[in-house]
Amino acid sequence: MRVRKILMPLTAILMSITPILSLSTEPTISTNKPLPTTEPPSQEKPDIDPFLTPYSASYSTVWKKGISLKVKGKQTLSKKSDNLWQFIFSADSMIASLDETSTFYVKDHQIVPTKYQYKSKVLGKKRSATLTFDWKKNLVRNDVKDKPWNLAINPKTLDKLSIQLQIRQDLKLGKNEFDYQIADGGYVKNWRFERRNRETINTEIGRVSAIKIVRVDNLSKGKQTAFWFSPKFDYLLVKLVHKEDGESYQLDIDSFKQY
Repeated sequence: MRVRKILMPLTAILMSITPILSLSTEPTISTNKPLPTTEPPSQEKPDIDPFLTPYSASYSTVWKKGISLKVKGKQTLSKKSDNLWQFIFSADSMIASLDETSTFYVKDHQIVPTKYQYKSKVLGKKRSATLTFDWKKNLVRNDVKDKPWNLAINPKTLDKLSIQLQIRQDLKLGKNEFDYQIADGGYVKNWRFERRNRETINTEIGRVSAIKIVRVDNLSKGKQTAFWFSPKFDYLLVKLVHKEDGESYQLDIDSFKQY
């Protein structure tokens, strides 16, 4: 059994069902110079208006390929000091665990990541990675296996966990198409989504009216991924369905609490 794919539906950001962060060490741009602090630049004052409401949510995911396996996951959004936010996702089962953290600030409704951290353990094998964003130089420092290197990025580049929050924010702004650049696995990747109709779905938190979003950049590869976000709950992700190569994943919300 490909154990890694058990956790795929619950990783960042939950937003793509792509393979877990590649730990490639081949640099696009290399440098040995230390990066400056990742605190929000003083000349760029983050938004004072509310972003998303801090919350915690629990999910269950069923992975099917001949057999069914259920995995529990939890995500938490909290506001930290110095205008920083922190988004945490964790999943755990008997054979594997995953922890991801994205730290960022918000400027003009746009998430600006400062650090992304990834840790996983599958059958005792541990993997980790840290991405540190330097927006003065438009670089992201990749620390993987104690071999740091830098990757050039464009403005508005996200990490693969915070993208979920950016989609929610863009839904609040009334957007219908969503095009993002993601720093992931040593590359800058382009993920595109389209807005579809509203649907009413049954969940553990009740019947919910949700906006359906479909990922469209990978349709040619035979992948089908759909997400449902609920306006009533601050555009929270309440359901996800992914299908490819005879496998299917379904994520459903179990509980939700705002702070």
